Amino acid sequence: MTPITYSRIVSAFMLAYTIMNGLSGPVIDRLGAKLGYALTVAWWSTAEILHAFSGGVVSLGIFRFFLGMGEAGNWPGAIKVVAEWFPPGERALASGIFNSGSSIGALLAPPLVTWITLRFGWREAFAFIGLSGFAWLLLWWAIYRSSDSVSSGPNVRPPRLRTLLKDPFLLQLTASKVFSDPVWYFYIFWFPQYLKSARGFTLLEIGRTAWIPFLAADLGNLLGGVVSALLIRRGMPAARAHRLCVVRFSLLMTAAIPAVLTGNPAVSIGFVSLAALGYAGSLANLLSIPADAFPKEQVSSVWGIASMGAGLGGMVFSLITGSIVERWSFTPVFLLFGTIPLLAAWMVWRLPTRSASG
Repeated sequence: MTPITYSRIVSAFMLAYTIMNGLSGPVIDRLGAKLGYALTVAWWSTAEILHAFSGGVVSLGIFRFFLGMGEAGNWPGAIKVVAEWFPPGERALASGIFNSGSSIGALLAPPLVTWITLRFGWREAFAFIGLSGFAWLLLWWAIYRSSDSVSSGPNVRPPRLRTLLKDPFLLQLTASKVFSDPVWYFYIFWFPQYLKSARGFTLLEIGRTAWIPFLAADLGNLLGGVVSALLIRRGMPAARAHRLCVVRFSLLMTAAIPAVLTGNPAVSIGFVSLAALGYAGSLANLLSIPADAFPKEQVSSVWGIASMGAGLGGMVFSLITGSIVERWSFTPVFLLFGTIPLLAAWMVWRLPTRSASG
């Protein structure tokens, strides 16, 4: 596939992710975290297995679209669980811990998928990942229970979509994700391609090294939660601590700029790892912001709407990436993704004042 064709397949995933984020959040708020999350993972796992039956670009794009539909329910469901179970001072660390799962998955994927693909074939690699989702689903259904605070607390109905779309706080949060999350999607979807085409890595070398930035992201998830928790313990309001950490960790994402300018591949991977750490530390705190400003019964809906910005940005910037890489190189792309997080951080810092009580 050419970079432009590949960017269109990535955009098919992001288009579904964008649309379904606006629906998955309210659905999970109404069904509850246990059932809503279970349906999300079941859909995602089935879509992943369908990839094994891809016969070309069109069918692969369709299955990626289905996968994006299931992906959209993950973070709205996860932050609902955190909002139900943890007080404000612990939410960023809890969010960092659960979000480290995505980084661990991305860390394990290069060597694991490379081994499965070389040993058995690419179809078997897709099937294995899909079946692992069903294994997780069995554990989730057997173990998870609702927090006592949910059953005993006041019953706050999820808001209407029309009401949320008029909220200035949510609109600005959504706009910030248009410019922050595409950075992560770039590293997930394009970093192996960058190592192959720009650095000359073989598939085996990619499997040995592409996991390193995601290990750094795991550390960032935990570090982001720890730093905000320390600020809160020192007396800083939770909402301010979370926003301040978003700004500070976003500054680390500018490491993408020297990553593409250095001639040393190892140094480049090091800078990308620093940028990944910054993104994860920022996200750990950003995931806590909806619960700072909205009742916990509404956070899935709020995050679902906000994540539509992430999907839209991911789709648009993926198409831009494919076009730039095919016409020029990866250099302008890295410069772009080293800059736009600063705009996103400014938007988060300037969010309107709002409390969870309304």
